[in-house]
Amino acid sequence: MTTTLTPTTLPVEDATTYAQWFACLADPTRVRLLHTVAVSPGEIAVGTLAEAIGVSQPTCSHHLRKLAETGFVRLRKEGTQTLVSVNQACCTGLPHAADAVMGTVVTRPCCPSDLPADVTVRAMTEDDWTDVRRIYGEGIATRNATFETETPSRRTLDAKWLPDHRWVAEIDGEVVGWAAATPVSARECYAGVAETSVYVGDGVRGRGVGKSLLHKQVTAADQAGLWTLQTAIFPENRASIALHHAAGFRTVGVRERIAQHHGVWRDTVLLERRNDTAADCAC
Repeated sequence: MTTTLTPTTLPVEDATTYAQWFACLADPTRVRLLHTVAVSPGEIAVGTLAEAIGVSQPTCSHHLRKLAETGFVRLRKEGTQTLVSVNQACCTGLPHAADAVMGTVVTRPCCPSDLPADVTVRAMTEDDWTDVRRIYGEGIATRNATFETETPSRRTLDAKWLPDHRWVAEIDGEVVGWAAATPVSARECYAGVAETSVYVGDGVRGRGVGKSLLHKQVTAADQAGLWTLQTAIFPENRASIALHHAAGFRTVGVRERIAQHHGVWRDTVLLERRNDTAADCAC
């Protein structure tokens, strides 16, 4: 019996980048160094790092330079010391690379069978605005959900969100989360491209509310003929990135220092999901 293989969906450019990453990590000392830096709560001095993993400081410095060249860590001089910190973008990019190579990054929503039975998703109504803005504010308070520092007004949100792509999630009749989509451009050729947002309220995170909302959002977008959904997420928000990967989004790349947040330059991970069944569009 002959097995027919479908053409690979892993682009040569991505394969080349991933190979460079994996080659850099082919040394166990570098793997231990990267792990130690990644789990450190802040910057760590080279001397302290060398002592922690039991190598000489010159050996530690050599391997750190290799990790820095590939982009896994950042090095900063302070006086006579060199301080090391993890590149947060790699906390997203490296797991995604492994998923891509092993074929576990899906390209379409999988209609999960494990959606929580106690979460109901429905269309947003006029009566939901107070809860929606409250949950938005709870997301802002985490400092890892949005660049916004104040909850936008109802008028602002109502003006920018697509009317047919606003959803709320309920548990026992209480609104505990919401999802919405915003057009990325007023140009006609981008009419099927939208930026998505998903917010889950305090106290119910980890209960499948985000999964239920995102599943509704992408399936409704498919049915409505939207051909691309995109979103930008802080690298530190790993749970949200994993949630989007499971819903068929792929990591496009990291937008470094894209904007300031509370006076600090922040990166975002750009993800997108393409509906391959949508009609082709010619710009």
